Amino acid sequence: MKDQKETVYKQLKEKGLKRTPQRLAILDVLMENTPRHPSADFIYQETKKKMRGLSLSTVYYTLNELSKHGIIKTLEFDRMENRYEATTSNHLNLVCIGCGSIEDFTEPLPVLPGEVEQRSGFRPHEVRFEYHGYCKKCLKKRR
Repeated sequence: MKDQKETVYKQLKEKGLKRTPQRLAILDVLMENTPRHPSADFIYQETKKKMRGLSLSTVYYTLNELSKHGIIKTLEFDRMENRYEATTSNHLNLVCIGCGSIEDFTEPLPVLPGEVEQRSGFRPHEVRFEYHGYCKKCLKKRR
């Protein structure tokens, strides 16, 4: 976690973004909860426990800026609210259609972006892999 924070702080500086107390608090909450892929509302609720006077619009603006600069990833969905993660490396997300949880699956990806470009001439800008199904808890409930 400490290494991840240092990397993110370095990225802020490289992108010319100030290390404001709001940004740092939002990033801390996001990094603490990355395995859960929190929503903006969850991040807001947790961050305002640490920082009085924080507005939901500040959280949305900050998440948008961090995502736009590639410091975090925004996961957009049709049937559920957007989620956020600090893990920007390519990986597979396991999305539960029962409870809405999202888990990272870190095994090697089926086709790497470089292979796609080499084979087709198409250069992927962003890669997002998702499997939609049921997590262990939801499978137990369904049985």
